Amino acid sequence: MRHPSVTSARAAYVSLALVVAAGAAACGPKDNDANGSGGDSAPHQGGTLTVLNSDPQTDFDPARLYTSGGGNVPSLVFRTLTTRNRANGAAGTKVVPDLATDTGRPSKDATVWTYTLKAGLKYEDGTPITSADIKYGIERSFAPELSGGAPYLRDWLVGAADYQGPYKDKKGLSAIETPDDRTIVFHLNKPEGEFPFLATQTQFTPVPKAKDTGTKYEEHPISSGPYKVVKNENDGEHLVLERNKYWSASADDQRKAYPDKIDVQSGLDSSVINQRLSASQGTDAAAVTTDTNLGPAELAKVTGDKELAARVGTGHFGYTNYIAFNPKVKPFDNPKVRQAISYAVDRSSVINAAGGSALAEPATTFLPDQKSFGYTPYDLFPAGDTGNAAKAKELLKEAGHPNGLTVTLTHDNAENFKTSPEIATAIQDALKKAGITVKLQGLEDNNYSDTVHSVKTEPGFFLAAWGADWPSGGPFLAPIFDGRQIVKDGANFNASQLNDASVNAEIDSINKLTDLDAAAERWGALDKKIGAQALTVPLFHPVYKRLVGKDVKNVVISDWTGVLDISQVAVK
Repeated sequence: MRHPSVTSARAAYVSLALVVAAGAAACGPKDNDANGSGGDSAPHQGGTLTVLNSDPQTDFDPARLYTSGGGNVPSLVFRTLTTRNRANGAAGTKVVPDLATDTGRPSKDATVWTYTLKAGLKYEDGTPITSADIKYGIERSFAPELSGGAPYLRDWLVGAADYQGPYKDKKGLSAIETPDDRTIVFHLNKPEGEFPFLATQTQFTPVPKAKDTGTKYEEHPISSGPYKVVKNENDGEHLVLERNKYWSASADDQRKAYPDKIDVQSGLDSSVINQRLSASQGTDAAAVTTDTNLGPAELAKVTGDKELAARVGTGHFGYTNYIAFNPKVKPFDNPKVRQAISYAVDRSSVINAAGGSALAEPATTFLPDQKSFGYTPYDLFPAGDTGNAAKAKELLKEAGHPNGLTVTLTHDNAENFKTSPEIATAIQDALKKAGITVKLQGLEDNNYSDTVHSVKTEPGFFLAAWGADWPSGGPFLAPIFDGRQIVKDGANFNASQLNDASVNAEIDSINKLTDLDAAAERWGALDKKIGAQALTVPLFHPVYKRLVGKDVKNVVISDWTGVLDISQVAVK
C-alpha cells in the first residue's frame, strides 16, 4: 500500500507513503497535543487550510484510488458506505457508518451483506444519492481504464472475476442488488467478516451515471462529502477544494469540515515542506502535510525547540519492516539457517539506521503491536537488543556450516530508512559477528520492486515491508502467507511462497467471523504459528513525526492511519 495518506497496503510496501505517505499504532499526539498556539485553542469554522505535500494526489477518481480507510484528502470529497472512526489512538481503529445507517448486516454465514443509506443524502449539485449510484461506482472500478483500486471486490463478489466494467458490459454485476433507492445488497463468494472494512475504500463512493465522464471524471468528480473540487491542475499537483453546500453535518458525524477552503500544493521537496511548516510564515501558519515525515536530522533540531516540539504530532500506522526469505533458494531452504539469522540480528543498530528510537520501534512479531491487528507478543528467536551471535553460530553448525557461510542481501538503493542501504549495512555488520558474510546487492527503486515481487527473480534474502489496508490481521497475514495468493505471473507478495493447508484453512475460518475482537485473537495466534517457521525476521515498526503550522488546531491521529486526519483540522 502506498503509505496511508495517499493510499494503502501494497502501496506502503513500495513507498513509505498511504495510506502514509501515512500510518499509526500508538495514539494521537502522545508526547504532545500539536494543537497550535494561541490563547483560544477551541476549533472554529472558517479560513483556508494549506496542505504541503511531496507526492501529487494523482488519479483523483474514486475508482482508481487505493486508500486505507478512504484516504485523507480523498475522504473530504468521497463518502463511502462505512468509514474509519475519526478519533485519537485505538478508538480510531474502529469502522463506523458513513453513508449507511450501520456498518452492514451480515447473513448466510457472512456471504451476504446488506446496507441501508441514510435519508436525505445529496451530491454537490443537490441531487439525491441512491443505492444505484453506489452500485454503479463499484462497477466502474472494474473498467480496465480505471484500474488502480483495491483488488478485493474482484475476488469477493460472486461472478466478478472477469467483469470488465459498465462501459463494456452494461448488464452490471448481479452480485450487487439495489431493491430500492436506499438499500444495497452484496453477495460474496465466501464468508468475509471484515466486509465493513472493505466498504471504507473509495470504490464504494456513489457516482451518478449521468455525470460519469470516464477517464476525465478525476478532473471534477461529483462530491458526496463536505468539499467539492474547484481546481485540479497537473493531475493532482494542485487541488483546491471548497465547501459543498449540500453536505449536511447532521448526516455525517465523522468529518468536522472546519475550514472553508482546502488548498493542496504538491511536488515539493520534503525538506522544503518541513522548513515551511517550521517557519509558519503567511499562509504556511495554517498548513499541514499528509505525506512528509520529519527525518532524523530535522527531528533533532525540532526536539531542541520547545515551540516547534509542541507542533509535532506522533503516530503509528500498522506497518512492519522485515527481512524476507525465499526458502526455494539455498541455503535458506534450511530452517536452521533462517533461525540463525533471526538470532544474529542486532535490532538496536537497525533502529539507529532507521533514524533512532523516536522514529522506529523494535519488532519481534510480524503483526504490528496494536490490539486491532490481534497483536500477540512473542519472540521465538530472542536476539536481545544487540543480537545473539553465539546461538546463531550454534545453529549454523547444526545446519552444516561450522565455518560460517556467505549470503547476498538484496535491498533498495532509495534512502527511505526502511529497505535502504543503511538498514542493509546494519544487518551486514550484525551477521558478521555470527560468522555470516553478507554481500549487499543494491537495486534502483523500480528494479528492486520488480525483482523481489516476481517469483521468477525473487532473491533468497532481501529487505521488505508491509502496511495494512485496514487495521486487522487479515490484510496483513493473508497476502504474505496465504498459499492461494501466490502470483506466478505478476506482483507476488508471498515471498516465502508458503502454501500450508493448515494456514490457508485458518485464514478461511477467521474470515467467517463477524466478531472482530474474536477474529483478532485468532490472527494473533496464527501470526505466532507462522512465526515459528522463521520465514521472516521482523525488524521494526516505523513511528511518524509530522509538523503542523502554528495556527493549526484540533490535531487528531488515529491508530488506523497514524497521521493527522485532515477532516478534523481547524485553522482559526
